Amino acid sequence: MNPGYPTEAVALQGTRNDGQAAQHQYVINMPAEPPMDHVVWSICSLMHGNCCCLGLAALIFSVKARDRKVIGDVNGARHYGSTARSLNIAATILTILSAIILIVVVAGHISVLYHTITSSNGGRYRYK
Repeated sequence: MNPGYPTEAVALQGTRNDGQAAQHQYVINMPAEPPMDHVVWSICSLMHGNCCCLGLAALIFSVKARDRKVIGDVNGARHYGSTARSLNIAATILTILSAIILIVVVAGHISVLYHTITSSNGGRYRYK
């Protein structure tokens, strides 16, 4: 299956041993880089800490980008892939911030609980 990506032609010009330009030109047809669809990242965003359903939206745009890529619409695939990447970045940042806030809140509650227990037993903590 060849989706028909555009190719880029690069002209190479050689030189002879005496420093003058050679008469031959070589043209290499290199395929352009296919657009990224970020499906794996979208699935991870969906499964791990799906803040505000951004992971689901990213997965939808990733699937649209993959469909456009298969059809051969490179510009549409790049557009949907870019949107999926932006949504994945937002989902990842919100997940990391939520985890940091959760750790700080739990640590603060444990500190208050420990202080309350030690102050009610006269400054010492013992098991019964």
